[in-house]
Amino acid sequence: MASLSTQMNLIVEKTKNLIQMCEALQEENDLLKLELQSVQVAFDTSSEKVGQLEEKIKAMAVAKSLEEADIDKSAINEKILDTKQKINDFVREIDRCINLLK
Repeated sequence: MASLSTQMNLIVEKTKNLIQMCEALQEENDLLKLELQSVQVAFDTSSEKVGQLEEKIKAMAVAKSLEEADIDKSAINEKILDTKQKINDFVREIDRCINLLK
């Protein structure tokens, strides 16, 4: 009978140990869930910030291309004015030559 009582005490002790381990694991699981939530919030915030920065990069690229287009337009306008001036000079020269021929 002592043997049965000893075995029963051993089972009760092991059951208590299992319950304590289960409680400890449950606490650890709860802490890990909180940590996961915190990391998820940080990730979402970072993802949002990345999206905003990507939009800024796109806007800056568009602004830069428009600025370059304005610079190109300015250079083109200068070339057009130079060409017009040369044409006007040629026309004056031709008019002068015609007047000399008369």
